[in-house]
Amino acid sequence: MSQHLAPAVVLVRPQEEGNIGAAARAMANMGLERLILVRPVAGIGRTARAFAVGAQDVLDGAEVAPSLAEALGPYRFAVGTTSTRSRQLEVPLASPRELPARLRENPPATPTALVFGPEASGLNNDELSLCGLLVTVPCASRQPTLNLGQAVLVLAYELYLARHSPSDTTPAAEPAASTGEIEGLFDQLTPLLESVGFARDDTFDGVMRDLRHLAARSGPTSREVQILRGICRRAQRAMEPRR
Repeated sequence: MSQHLAPAVVLVRPQEEGNIGAAARAMANMGLERLILVRPVAGIGRTARAFAVGAQDVLDGAEVAPSLAEALGPYRFAVGTTSTRSRQLEVPLASPRELPARLRENPPATPTALVFGPEASGLNNDELSLCGLLVTVPCASRQPTLNLGQAVLVLAYELYLARHSPSDTTPAAEPAASTGEIEGLFDQLTPLLESVGFARDDTFDGVMRDLRHLAARSGPTSREVQILRGICRRAQRAMEPRR
């Protein structure tokens, strides 16, 4: 996710000034900066700024567009949000948790917009048709829809986590030793065990098979095999007659 640009947030016909401010604050919380308002019913006044604590710069930089199509003009991919109530949707539907992975399917640095509809009705079918992916936030049936600011926060949070995931920096595991290296270890171990009397009956071959199975299951690294071979050498020398 880190190789992808942070998306813009598009609010279509927002009705309440406070919701615009709350959406701006949610954006700032999660590192998003570009806000576009499509035919806003409410303006950006004192109430919006009161809700946008610490996000005045997001409001100051907000753009206004006459239509969703024009707002999405610079973007190659749009993600729409919907409650899916009584709508026949023919575009892919995902949860917020699935959104980062779906965006990673696009080429790196694809300009992307997150689109949110008006508080009362959401995006209409014409507006949803402009989106290549739809996201719905699962909610309890008692209150199945989110406040506009909450919806922005949920999606922005999932994208923030993906952008800052430590998984890309996890060091690769050291590869296991080759079969030849393991056999070299057993070439040393077998005579050592014989010399200390471990091969005193006919179970010895079975024990060695079990030890090979143990080595195969544990997958020791080359360094670990070298340590074990060093132990065998030291033990063998310790048993040699002193001059």
